[in-house]
Amino acid sequence: MPWPSEPRLAETVALGLLQGPAELLPISSTAHVELLPWLLGWRHARLDGARRKEVAVALHAGTAAALARRGALARPAFLAVATAPPSLAGLVLERAIERRLGGPRAIAAGLLVGSVALVIGDRAPAHRSAAAASVADALWLGAAQAAALAPGVSRSGATRSAGRARGFTRGAAAELSIEVALPVLAGATALKGLRLARRRPPRRTAGALAAGAAAAAASTAGALRLERAATVPPAAWAAYRSVLALAVLALARRPPRHGGFAPARSDRPLRENRWR
Repeated sequence: MPWPSEPRLAETVALGLLQGPAELLPISSTAHVELLPWLLGWRHARLDGARRKEVAVALHAGTAAALARRGALARPAFLAVATAPPSLAGLVLERAIERRLGGPRAIAAGLLVGSVALVIGDRAPAHRSAAAASVADALWLGAAQAAALAPGVSRSGATRSAGRARGFTRGAAAELSIEVALPVLAGATALKGLRLARRRPPRRTAGALAAGAAAAAASTAGALRLERAATVPPAAWAAYRSVLALAVLALARRPPRHGGFAPARSDRPLRENRWR
């Protein structure tokens, strides 16, 4: 089956609606945005890596817009320290990560590693509030965001784990995770958005990307109101992630059903159609 060249409007909007909660909860937005089209046989799963990345840029732009409206830049120095590690790691390792960690097995591994981190981090005593976060805490959160560049690890999951390990309560760790998200998402969107602008995508594609960004902004705004999710035991999220990872590993052994990318023996064929 030939690969399509441009994203479909309905699929991009659906992924935008998934983006908000998947980004803010410790479950990995990258894994869910890539896995759902693959499992359902959508056109998105057959787009080449560059086109799927354009969709990802649009979805992150929507999430960043919703976080900006929330007013999440109250501590610029704290945010600068938390943003430096993932920014540096992204500039140095972006291509290598996309080339070597883009397949379903790598995403499943990231889900499992992140699950372990969630459980271990939650064992620390919980006695600190988000307002008590220091520059040293910001550095730990930044390192966690850098580690989350690996697909499947989850930026939210990694920062919540780091926060809990530093003694913050579950709610405070979730609050800090949201606080440090905006600069990273905005920076990545700006960098990759420039690359998209140089391509000058067709009007239909631009419309689909704009609709996806709007859907992501709406779903992010809705997810920000889910305060109860902050107190869900990390072990519950870890269990969900582990089940998803095992399902991906099982399905990755089967031949692709929809012309997408589910290699039977290795991730090697994905290099032509890389996962993000």
